[in-house]
Amino acid sequence: MPDLVTPTPVVHLSFLAAVEELVAEGRTGEGSMLKRWMDLFSDRWHTEEGFAEFVAYLDADARPDSERPTGHVPQSTWWLVDGGEYLGRISVRHELTEWLREYGGHIGYEVRPTARRRGHATQMLRDVLPHARSLGIDSALLTCDEDNVASARVIEAAGGVLQDRRGIKLRYWVPTAPGGPATDVEAARSAPSHQ
Repeated sequence: MPDLVTPTPVVHLSFLAAVEELVAEGRTGEGSMLKRWMDLFSDRWHTEEGFAEFVAYLDADARPDSERPTGHVPQSTWWLVDGGEYLGRISVRHELTEWLREYGGHIGYEVRPTARRRGHATQMLRDVLPHARSLGIDSALLTCDEDNVASARVIEAAGGVLQDRRGIKLRYWVPTAPGGPATDVEAARSAPSHQ
């Protein structure tokens, strides 16, 4: 069974293969995490030293005192791996900006195309919720495009309650502990938007 781990050099080659899959799929749009990572590290992450720098950057991104672009918040990232194979990533943003409150939410994830439809996103979300709770997030905001049925199912399987739709984005609140807040629509509507 795959494990949710902090970023590790062990999956270096598999991670780079996953990036190629995601690029081919067009997942490098403005504002995407993959584009940000590529802008910062794609010129050197093919080397062991460059990849180690990338992993260290992800670790530092979780610390409040780390340098980051204006408007970015601390975020913790985990990778789903199976031995030496990188399957996907999930990130928890420690707080919400106005933009994250509307469109991005606390948690974002993606599974590499060749590893989809195996329950990996469901596992990552389930496994990361205790980490979100340890950051003081009682109810996590997750968003997905209205036509992304697979992502909506993942969120709902984790107990997500639809709050509303804003533009093309569906906004859900997910409790970070069993029986926690956002277990019904009224709790979701009254959940705080800033942690």
